[in-house]
Amino acid sequence: MSSARILVFPDCGPRIGGGHVMRCLTLARALTVRGAACAFAATPETQAVLEAFGAPDIEVLPIAGELEQAAATVANWASSWDADWVLLDHYFLDAAQEAALRDGRRLAVIDDLADRPRGADLLLDSAYGRTPDAYRPLLPPVAAILTGPAHAPVRPEFAARREASLARRREGGHLKHVLISLGLTDVGGITERVVRTLRPLLDGLILDVVIGSGAPSLAALCAEAKTDPSLRLHIDSHDMAALMASADFAVGAGGSSTWERAALGLPTVSVVLAHNQRAMAEAMAREGLILTADAEAAGFEARLTDAVQQLIGDAALRRAMSEASAAASDGLGAERFADALLA
Repeated sequence: MSSARILVFPDCGPRIGGGHVMRCLTLARALTVRGAACAFAATPETQAVLEAFGAPDIEVLPIAGELEQAAATVANWASSWDADWVLLDHYFLDAAQEAALRDGRRLAVIDDLADRPRGADLLLDSAYGRTPDAYRPLLPPVAAILTGPAHAPVRPEFAARREASLARRREGGHLKHVLISLGLTDVGGITERVVRTLRPLLDGLILDVVIGSGAPSLAALCAEAKTDPSLRLHIDSHDMAALMASADFAVGAGGSSTWERAALGLPTVSVVLAHNQRAMAEAMAREGLILTADAEAAGFEARLTDAVQQLIGDAALRRAMSEASAAASDGLGAERFADALLA
């Protein structure tokens, strides 16, 4: 068992959602299982996610203010909390701010851009098709690099349901459940937009919609659910593995939840919600793992409708997508990351 102390600093907020916090929380849980102590340096937005989904053995250290002030506070926490490592999942810190976090300790970085130098001892990028070569010129020579979906942070409950979920998909059968899950923060009210677009196509199916308690779409969807018993809302759901395992296909955000769905072989229309999701979604679509629809593109609703119609009408396509996506991620990436960091 390890006695390492890891301070985690994820980005979070309306513009970026809660995915960074959730994947860091997954990694922190894998580390604490191995005996490490973990704490989150948390803005109010991060604290809200941790209050809904955090673990009692993970400490929360508050930070506030604009980015420059927040970064300085995190560096102070790293010293006063006596961290051995800082785990950073943030796009917007500059080199000097990262160096302050690393001062006297080690730095682990989660990245998916490969667009700038990082002073990291350990880097994780689980993007599909990513290889260590993309980062070697950007990192210190001795840095360890973990890339590809085999290292994607996926909570253990997904691996636990994997075998049964894949067996059910191989058997096939009639469509019954569709899952819509576009992020807890519901960036730009995308969940209501998607539900209203797809509702006419899904007559006779149960539509499970996952949404956060502070989501812009929540009020409208609650009103609609009162008159439509086939529309089921799951607010701040703690049982995504069960929902994904029971769904026949999904419309899901293109972030880290991609690999939760893949671990369970869930055929998916992946909705691109941010520019950094686009390249990976396109690569996965070319290889037959997913279908895609870009929320920022003209004709989004038409593309989304077409993709969902493809899944509804083609059982062979659903089966092929299930097999291809499940082959990419076995759900054990968080454990591999924790072992690498603690080694």
